[in-house]
Amino acid sequence: MRTALLLATVLLSTPVLAQRSMPQPLPIVDMVPVARDVPFPGTLSVAVDATDTVRGVFKVAETIPVPADLAGKRMALLFPKWLPGKHAPRGEIEKLAGLEIRSGGKLLTWKRDPLDVYAFWVEVPAGATALDVKFDFLSATDGPQGRIVVTADMMNLQPNSVSLYPAGWFTRQIPVDLSVTWPAGWTAASALREAAREGNRIRYQTVDYETLVDSPFFAGRHFAKWDLGQNVTLNVVADEARFLKATDEQIGKHRNLVTQAVKLFGTRQFDHYDLLLSLTEKMGGIGLEHHRSSENGVNTTYFTEWAKGPGRRNLLPHEFTHSWNGKHRRGADLVTPDFRTPMRNSMLWVYEGQTQFWGYVLQARSGLVTVEETIDQIAGIAATLDNRPARGWRSLDDTTNDPIITPRAPKGWLSFQRSEDYYAEGMLVWLEVDGVIRRESGGKRSIDDFARRFFGTGDGDWGVKPYDFDTLVADLNAVQPYDWASLLKTRLTEKAGGAPLKGLEYLGWKLVYTDTPTAAFTDGSRGSLNLAFSGGLVLGTAGKVNQVIWNSAAFDAGLAVGDTIIAVNQRPFSDDVMKAAVTEAKGGSAPIRLTVKTEDRIREVDWAWTGGLRYPRLERLGKTDAKNPSGLELLLRARP
Repeated sequence: MRTALLLATVLLSTPVLAQRSMPQPLPIVDMVPVARDVPFPGTLSVAVDATDTVRGVFKVAETIPVPADLAGKRMALLFPKWLPGKHAPRGEIEKLAGLEIRSGGKLLTWKRDPLDVYAFWVEVPAGATALDVKFDFLSATDGPQGRIVVTADMMNLQPNSVSLYPAGWFTRQIPVDLSVTWPAGWTAASALREAAREGNRIRYQTVDYETLVDSPFFAGRHFAKWDLGQNVTLNVVADEARFLKATDEQIGKHRNLVTQAVKLFGTRQFDHYDLLLSLTEKMGGIGLEHHRSSENGVNTTYFTEWAKGPGRRNLLPHEFTHSWNGKHRRGADLVTPDFRTPMRNSMLWVYEGQTQFWGYVLQARSGLVTVEETIDQIAGIAATLDNRPARGWRSLDDTTNDPIITPRAPKGWLSFQRSEDYYAEGMLVWLEVDGVIRRESGGKRSIDDFARRFFGTGDGDWGVKPYDFDTLVADLNAVQPYDWASLLKTRLTEKAGGAPLKGLEYLGWKLVYTDTPTAAFTDGSRGSLNLAFSGGLVLGTAGKVNQVIWNSAAFDAGLAVGDTIIAVNQRPFSDDVMKAAVTEAKGGSAPIRLTVKTEDRIREVDWAWTGGLRYPRLERLGKTDAKNPSGLELLLRARP
């Protein structure tokens, strides 16, 4: 009885809690019509005024025909979201402003789709035959807003940013007429060809909307172009005219690039091709592939300081290769009906990884970069991956999701997070494939034989020919029988402590470290002090910590990205002082004392690194030389 009374007292003194409400969520209903592979009844007309180079505003006037069955109903207009080459939903919808839609002169009301913010619904009046659309695209004027695409002297106009398209049709089934009014005195280049001209306004040949989005423009006040043969043109814009002074020898190496690529693949997967190149410190950098062109941004001194080193001369070989690999041959799960359907990136280790591989091969075969410099660059790539602890928990195949996981934003602990490693590690995998083919065939075949079989499917065919893993393996086996499926699956899924370096071994080299950097390592580290292999630090200007390798001596010392080293062993920081301290500490037991600024605090840090300066390079295996070249040298040699 006593226990019952005590329990009753406790219950009466405890507040009575309301029953937790648990509603059912509203269903997700996608109202935007699914794309159909049937012709769109009409031709879109897109007119762009690109003359506002001060504010970087593109003014768009577009006419979109209304299909007869949508008159008097709702119609959805789409802004491109999932962009090929970016492998992610990167359409800059936030920069679309001032949207007005009219029919017969009457202003209509539009409403954004509640699920897809890239879709706009319009109530189409009965009897309407067309929608007249106007909007501005407010390109970035400062770095935090995004990539700068307009300066006082040049611009990069991407059609996906200045057009809407009707939902419900495959984009390849929607015809489009584009006209652009360019700034006075400027020259524009694109894979699109001119149909008519009136002053500064150029109307281009009618193409389908998929091709339109795949055909960007570079335009500028200072412009030059060169015929590279094989229906390929190099179009260059520069901040100043003096940067366009290319020598005949330099242009000859670019011609060699085209010649060697066509020899490699055996066909041209384009009717014509335009390399678009900007030499600029003002417009944002870019490297983006298209089927009949590519967008390439490098430093202004690309031609004028050629002798200082390769710099970014790998960019054009990489992007040009994409015409075959990535645009013509493409992973089946990357083939989408429109720019709204999500892309799946499972085959990027081929799309980008093998393109990375061929980019380095073709830079050497063309002479844009020497064979020796290319070998040294490969050493740096191999070493970076071999010192990436994240490989122990995250496999290569998972990195193909990175374009969606992180839109190429900086990472605090890159070496333990990984990034888009399907590029560089994919390259090492394809080096191994070449090594296996050479070994198994007794030197009679190489990966060149695979390239001609897999990528060159018909001269001039710039359509898309998709593939999957099994198709890829079958073509490898047709070139050289081997258990390719097991090898590739292992490389894609393994969680290993070091990089896949077997390919280098098969091709006659091994990765080593010395206390002297190669010229390629120095060239690739411009603007930074790269001690990634010398205690785990990469420093930017004025001692700013740009990267700390996970579990390195720098990591153990408590350093992090964003710190600033202001003194080394009580001496004011400089790159030379830092390197001298690392050299002096080699083989000893005393740590290097660093004075570090972290936000608004100063602290002393003991950096326990006594291994000295270490720089990667490749060392020959076996008895190979110029007269008896290694497999890697044979791979990189120009084809007659």
